[in-house]
Amino acid sequence: MDRPPPPAPAPSSAPTPLLDRRLVIVTGKGGTGKTTIAAALALAASRAGKRVLAAETGPDEHLARLLAPGSPPVGYLGRELLPGLRVMRIDPFEALSEYLGLQIGAPRLVRRMLSNRAFHQLMAASPGWRELITLGKLWHLEQMTDGQGRPSWDLIVVDAPATGHGVAFLNVPSVVASAVRSGPLRRHSQAVEDLLKDPARTLLLPVTLPEELPTRETTELVKRLRDEAGIAIDRVVVNCIVPQPFPTGLAELDAALARLSPQLRCGELPSAGALTHCASFLRGRHDLSLTHIDLVGELTGLPLVHLPFLATGVTGPDTLEILSRGLVAAEAYAR
Repeated sequence: MDRPPPPAPAPSSAPTPLLDRRLVIVTGKGGTGKTTIAAALALAASRAGKRVLAAETGPDEHLARLLAPGSPPVGYLGRELLPGLRVMRIDPFEALSEYLGLQIGAPRLVRRMLSNRAFHQLMAASPGWRELITLGKLWHLEQMTDGQGRPSWDLIVVDAPATGHGVAFLNVPSVVASAVRSGPLRRHSQAVEDLLKDPARTLLLPVTLPEELPTRETTELVKRLRDEAGIAIDRVVVNCIVPQPFPTGLAELDAALARLSPQLRCGELPSAGALTHCASFLRGRHDLSLTHIDLVGELTGLPLVHLPFLATGVTGPDTLEILSRGLVAAEAYAR
């Protein structure tokens, strides 16, 4: 069985190791596997001895099911699912309650305010507050320290909104900091913006598929974030790459099938013609994938991380390990 063609030579300056950052924000078009990649990265960091927090920002929990199948919901407070790896879901209203409690210092008043129907209607009509309070919570988590003054988390991995909402999500602190000239809101927005734009601490990790629409959206995302948000992006993950499953030449496959004994009984083995058709289809898909991979590298100018298609899907930490190794292995990077 032939292996896929070797990747192009790696760029002269390799990206900074993923595990050296403080905050990695994983995004991508829905269906690209961004949540799986976030889980794989968190797992890789914990296996490397890091204290890791994996946080998701959507309305549903998925990270816990990937890292610890059968685990009950982790909620806003989170829970350690594996040694050194804690998972939480940032609920905007929970984060807002916590923030107001810290600012006002009157828990009963905060609870009454948040249970007020008019307040909920006001917040529903207020654009951007969910994004700002979510990012504010991430800033707070990044600033937290333990009893010895060390950061509570060596790495925070964020499963961010899909690309359709990702740019707006990350732009909110900058917009607020520009619009509000003074006061706590201005200071807090500026602190969040400073974290997002610090390349030593924060990295955006786009995830794409070797297909036309995800490729287009990813290249547009990279351009917009470079132009508008100023957040560091130094690689793109290309997920679910279908390998070359059959010999390079169909004639070789035909010849190999012809050498099979006519008396061979293989149960459910397809006919030679069906196998030849299957080989042709998969090779065509593989070649098309390579075209899209080349296009992502060309249009973004970034190194690519090649991760394989897993026929069995991701069923837990064992299969996540395959992706984890690919994410942090130096040889995974190609152009």
